Amino acid sequence: MREYSWNSFKNLIFRNPAVVNQDPHVDNGDENTERGNWASKREYMLSTIGYAVGLGNIWRFPYLAYKNGGGAFLIPYFVMLVVTGIPLFFLESAFGQFCSQGPINIWRSVPILQGVGVGMVMVTLIVSIYYNVIIAYSLYYMFASFQFPLPWSSCLSLPDSNCSTTPQVYCNVSGVLVTNWTQENTTCPSSDTITVPVQSPSEQYWDRVALQRSSGLDETGPVVWHLALCLLLSSLIVAAALIRGIKSSGKVVYFTATFPYVVILILLIRGVTLEGARDGIEFYIGSQSNLTKLTEAQVWKDAATQTFYSLSIGWGGVMTLASYNTFHNNMFKDAFVVTLTNAGTSVLAGFAIFSILGHMAHFQQVPIEKVVKAEFGLAFIAYPDALSKLPISPLWSILFFFMLLTVGLDSQFAGIEVMTTCLLDAFPQIFKSKRALLTVAISSVLYLLGLPCVTRAGIYWVTLIDGFVAGWVLLVLALLEIIGVCYIYGGNRFIKDIEMMIGKKSFLFWLWWRACWFFITPCLIVVILIWSLVSLESPSYSGVQFPEWGLAVGWCMTVFILLLVPIVAVYKLVKAEGSPWKRLKSLCSPTEEWHPYLDIHRGERYSEQRIRLRMSHKTKPEANVNVILSSWL
Repeated sequence: MREYSWNSFKNLIFRNPAVVNQDPHVDNGDENTERGNWASKREYMLSTIGYAVGLGNIWRFPYLAYKNGGGAFLIPYFVMLVVTGIPLFFLESAFGQFCSQGPINIWRSVPILQGVGVGMVMVTLIVSIYYNVIIAYSLYYMFASFQFPLPWSSCLSLPDSNCSTTPQVYCNVSGVLVTNWTQENTTCPSSDTITVPVQSPSEQYWDRVALQRSSGLDETGPVVWHLALCLLLSSLIVAAALIRGIKSSGKVVYFTATFPYVVILILLIRGVTLEGARDGIEFYIGSQSNLTKLTEAQVWKDAATQTFYSLSIGWGGVMTLASYNTFHNNMFKDAFVVTLTNAGTSVLAGFAIFSILGHMAHFQQVPIEKVVKAEFGLAFIAYPDALSKLPISPLWSILFFFMLLTVGLDSQFAGIEVMTTCLLDAFPQIFKSKRALLTVAISSVLYLLGLPCVTRAGIYWVTLIDGFVAGWVLLVLALLEIIGVCYIYGGNRFIKDIEMMIGKKSFLFWLWWRACWFFITPCLIVVILIWSLVSLESPSYSGVQFPEWGLAVGWCMTVFILLLVPIVAVYKLVKAEGSPWKRLKSLCSPTEEWHPYLDIHRGERYSEQRIRLRMSHKTKPEANVNVILSSWL
């Protein structure tokens, strides 16, 4: 009898009467017995850190720091982290936690901007396609590392191969190339030296064996089956980890979110003991730092862009993960922990990368800038080449690519969870009891959509999607997000929502966040966006330009995502009732469904009586204006 009474009381308090079927993937101890919660705070923190710390921390930040003045780059990087990264991460975390909904339903707060949420989900869907392919690359290289010597440690005998362990230099004597030397002992006059482009063994392996790269996007070629199988394995791993949603992925991240730090430390310790490591570190962040770079606007733009993208802001993932928190979780502290951990990981990874690249440059007796590459070139050409020069090279190579695998998986987990959560929130009666089937279906669709990216022209598709979808489009979505929350929903109303979760704070506490949300952050996003559009260049890969139809496909993806915002807005305006002005005002005000998910957390501000009063104001123009003004003041 006592057990029955407690269950009845718990159901009365914590269950929403609109939904009667409990998700079988929800635990009995969850505060929210319909959507579920993280099993512990640790699982949320590890999942969010794993999501924020992506491949860009490993292969993009170290290159940007090297290019933009070394240690001097940390100054604009941390400034941008404080004025854009942390405020936006805090905003998205609070937004998702307050209503316990994904990035589409969250816009019940400002219905006219629900297309922003749809656009975020679409970006996540498209990016997840090629992110899965990058995980497949890491899997392939990890399996290939179980050989001694490593297969990219020497040139392979392939037809039409132009591979050499050292660059070839020819002497031009009276217009005739009469002899050749290695770059180290050429005696040609500098004006008569001609360097013939050749591939290093690691470049040859990447292009000719791993990718089997064609000449361009026009030459698709067949599917590269070893990559297709690795892509299948990647999809299976992701589906298995997410089979119970956050309940299963929360356990997996105990390993996938922590193991990369173990590997980074191992590689760092090994790297700093190598000859030439000091030169690499000095070029990265040491005595070679160039403080005069701080006067260049491009450096600040790169710092802001890296901060923005490395935290995965504007993708919907931060909101989604936060939506499974308990209502009174202190997301303010979480935002600091995650963002600072993300920044620290970038800096630490740079030391591990450049210490070994410095050894490689010393080994080849070439300047460090000759071996430094960005992104794919760093992860799959330069660094594997450096690792192949070390004793017990297969061990270091296996560790490195296993690290890339785990870093990629964490980000992919969150991407799939964004799509799954949106479908579950939109159609709970259909998918609530079929979460596992839904996860497998999404993973299967992503696998099929990823097959063009593992053809011989696959790397061109990956570069094309990355250039057009994961670029300035996110700046537009983030700008609309902060305008919607601060200027339409009302920044002070949003602050009161946050105080319902973390308690009352002083005026001085909110002064900085108001300054960032209302002015500093949106202004910086506008500046970065305009600069990105002005300096926009057509993407290319390894000097290969994309055909006109390829660029057209890229622009179609960009336009499609951005058009979702006005299309959804127009659709809602058409469906609304009343005069055009009344429709617009009603869509700029929260709906009846906008409130904390559980009745026990709604309090007086979101009581049924208060909501009815608020909705009645929509029929009175002068009252509605007063409500909107009061939310700003």
